[in-house]
Amino acid sequence: MDIDRMTRVFRRLALEAGDEIMNIYNSGDFSVSVKADHSPVTAADRAADAVIAAGLKKAFPDILAITEEQAATHGKSAGNFIIVDPLDGTREFIGRRGDFTVNIAYVENGRPLRGVVHAPARERLFYTVSDGRSVEEKGPFPRDCPGKTRDISVAEPDNDALVVVASKSHRDQATDDYISRYQVRECRSAGSSLKFCLVATGEADLYPRLGRTMEWDTAAGHAVLSGAGGQVVRFDDLRPLTYGKPGYENPFFIACAPGVMLKRP
Repeated sequence: MDIDRMTRVFRRLALEAGDEIMNIYNSGDFSVSVKADHSPVTAADRAADAVIAAGLKKAFPDILAITEEQAATHGKSAGNFIIVDPLDGTREFIGRRGDFTVNIAYVENGRPLRGVVHAPARERLFYTVSDGRSVEEKGPFPRDCPGKTRDISVAEPDNDALVVVASKSHRDQATDDYISRYQVRECRSAGSSLKFCLVATGEADLYPRLGRTMEWDTAAGHAVLSGAGGQVVRFDDLRPLTYGKPGYENPFFIACAPGVMLKRP
């Protein structure tokens, strides 16, 4: 597997999908449909999906590529596969709150080894490089080659003054009750996979998710966080979160810097 080439392709496709999303975002076309699982979908979801799916099929014809909008057409995942959320944070997109991302990840033997997270409205781009480290690229973002990057890494947390990030659109009482078990200096809200990236850059220490997510929601952010020295564990037993599960559905999980003293359920 040519990881350098994979990173270049993922990066370019994420940027191209981001262009499609922002064209629709700026046009004001916010017509919304509802999928079978009652989640919203927009023209931007479909346009981004088309760009990424076509690009992956051309670049990696022998690797299974699973996208959120086409997941129902796939059977059981292979040991190694690419998994995509072409527009993570559709509710943030519809609400014009900016916290939406394009997520592309490569999973090998249950682990998301490489990933790209692009937040086009925030002009932020995070990805793993060939040796597994994670970086943030500064814009403007040329399409054919990476621009200037900086290494990112998790913070050394102060367990008496943690910074916690939680969902904007899916926060509930169970999440608040769990957060209340920690000594928290600041609690931030963010949408989509940006929450993983805020932990990866040291802007937050802890991100608990006590709600339904799918593997395409988390794999790219998980890869970026891992490459920055962080971890993602299951909420129930604190074992590493793995991928390739039936139906691509995740259990509740916690993403954090390793120094956080996690509370068991």
